[in-house]
Amino acid sequence: MESVFSFKTRAVCAALCAGMLSILPSVTSADEVTVTLPRLSVAEYHAPYVAVWLADSKEKRVKDLAVWYDINMENGKGEKWLKDMRLWWRRSGRSAEMPIDGVSGATRRPGEHKINLEGQFEGIAAGSYTLYVEAARELGGREVLSVPVTLPISSSQTQQVKGNQELASIKLSLEPK
Repeated sequence: MESVFSFKTRAVCAALCAGMLSILPSVTSADEVTVTLPRLSVAEYHAPYVAVWLADSKEKRVKDLAVWYDINMENGKGEKWLKDMRLWWRRSGRSAEMPIDGVSGATRRPGEHKINLEGQFEGIAAGSYTLYVEAARELGGREVLSVPVTLPISSSQTQQVKGNQELASIKLSLEPK
C-alpha cells in the first residue's frame, strides 16, 4: 500500500527538518567529572565515601566539589569515617562544617556518576590546578586519582584516568565559555 506522503513530500519534510536542526545551538559535552565506581566481588560491600576537590599548584584545597558519605546516620555518625579519605581530610575535611551545602551527598553504588562542574571554576584565578578524586570504603581500601586542570578553560579537553581498586576511573570534560 502506498504511503499517505509521497516521496516528494517526505523529501521536503526532511529538508525542512534538517534546516531547522542546523539553526539550533550545537550540543557539546558539559563541564563535568564522571566518577566510575567498580563492582567488587567481596563478602561485605559498603559503598565508598568519595571526595572531589580542586587544589592549587601547592596542593592547597581551592574548592570542594563533592563529598559523598552516609549523611543519613543519626547524630552525624556518618561523619566519623570521613577522615578515612586521608588526603581530602588533611586538605579540607577537618576544617569543614558538615554537611557542606550543595556539595555533600549520599554514598553511591557501583556505576557511573556525573558531577556537573558548570560555573564551579568561576572566580578562581588563572593558573595550574589539580582535580582530585579520593575514595575510601569500610572493610576496603583507599584510592586517590587526579588530573591536571589549567584555568581558565581555553580549549575543549577530555581527560580520563583509570583506577586500580576503589575507583574504576574518572573522566573530566571541560568546554571553554
